[in-house]
Amino acid sequence: MGMIKSLKRKSGIFAARVAVRPHRPVYLRWLVIAILTVLGLGLSWGMYDAGRKFAGFDKNEISIELDRLSQLNSRLQQENDELRMKVAGFDRQLQMDLVARQDITKHVKSLEDDNIRLKEDLAFFQNIGSASGKTEQRVSIGRLKLERGQLPGEYRYSLLLVQGGQRTKDFQGSLEFVINFLQNGEKMITPLASESPTKTFNVSFKFYERVERSFRMPPDAIVESMQVKVFENGIAQARLMQTVNLSM
Repeated sequence: MGMIKSLKRKSGIFAARVAVRPHRPVYLRWLVIAILTVLGLGLSWGMYDAGRKFAGFDKNEISIELDRLSQLNSRLQQENDELRMKVAGFDRQLQMDLVARQDITKHVKSLEDDNIRLKEDLAFFQNIGSASGKTEQRVSIGRLKLERGQLPGEYRYSLLLVQGGQRTKDFQGSLEFVINFLQNGEKMITPLASESPTKTFNVSFKFYERVERSFRMPPDAIVESMQVKVFENGIAQARLMQTVNLSM
């Protein structure tokens, strides 16, 4: 009896259920996966593009803005170059004006010095003319000056030689200069050497002669004064002698 029931359960309504499913090809599965992937990528790109536009990062707008900034930068650079050229031109003009002003100042100063020198020469000649007349020939020194030059250790001197009297002949002679200076705390003297072959400062004139020269001294030398002697050819003794201090 028990065996009959067991057989009925296995073959009857009590038997295990069996699910019957239709067979699907593998390529259909891959096709569905591919479609879903494409849809997902499209959805992601759409969301990214929408977010970018929403945030103001549109590609076309960025390109337009970059072009505008590039044009603005080019224009500003061009204006900057033009301004630099104008500034350079103004600077050159200013330098030219400064040089011209310096030249004019030097010229005016030279004219003022010449005017002062001419006035002094005139006063000197007037004093000679007003002096008591003498028949003998005589030579005098006027306007003897000693001053510093423009370069370190450079000094300049000037003097005016005048022949008075009847001036029957030209005065022919030479000049001798001696410099008094301090060096290393000691007083020293040195004669000025001439560049002429005779090593002397020869002079020859009838009425007057102006002498203007310069000389160099060691940088540590402190010039105090200069002595000048006038010699006439054929006479060993100096006709006259004069000393001048350095002008401050």
